[in-house]
Amino acid sequence: MKSIKIIAFVSALLLASCVSWVFAKSPFNDMPEGTYELDLSHASVVWKVSHLGLSDYVARFANFDASIDFDPNDIENSKVSATIDPMSIQTAYPNAEEKDFNNILATDKDWFNAGVFPAITFESTSIDMTGENTAKMQGNLSFLGTSLPVTLDVIFNGAMQRQPFSGKPTMGFSASTTIERSKWGMTKYVPNIGDEVEVMIEGEFALAD
Repeated sequence: MKSIKIIAFVSALLLASCVSWVFAKSPFNDMPEGTYELDLSHASVVWKVSHLGLSDYVARFANFDASIDFDPNDIENSKVSATIDPMSIQTAYPNAEEKDFNNILATDKDWFNAGVFPAITFESTSIDMTGENTAKMQGNLSFLGTSLPVTLDVIFNGAMQRQPFSGKPTMGFSASTTIERSKWGMTKYVPNIGDEVEVMIEGEFALAD
């Protein structure tokens, strides 16, 4: 009986080691150089803004794209670009059949005015590593016809030489920033609806074929 327990214990250790090896994270500097494309099924752009100081109103964009021109020899030399479709806004506002609040936010001239400005874009200008897995990324955020610099706090979550489901080299990041929407000309209901908007981003990027 004792020998059976020992065999079972050893088998469990071997299985755990195999799983750990398959899902092991590779150092970013060991990843292949090249262009990495966003896996939209494992990504999100969520933002929140104060409502009368009583709660934070939370929404997201469902349709966006991004890419990284990755330089493993000098990560700070890498470039990031992203595009968001403002028509893809999702708010979970109730009774959409009575009031399509998503469409109002997307198209109203005082909000995202997507009929005139059909894209929100970001282009990085610099990446400054602040730790082994953290960085400050500066870039230009453009919407409503205005382009202004922003800084994102970036966390390098992990990287795999071979992601077990896609089989591709894949890396994942989290990022966040806070902007003042009035600087881009979106001033409606400020300050009752907060000027500061917190943006939270998650994304996995796979090496392009």
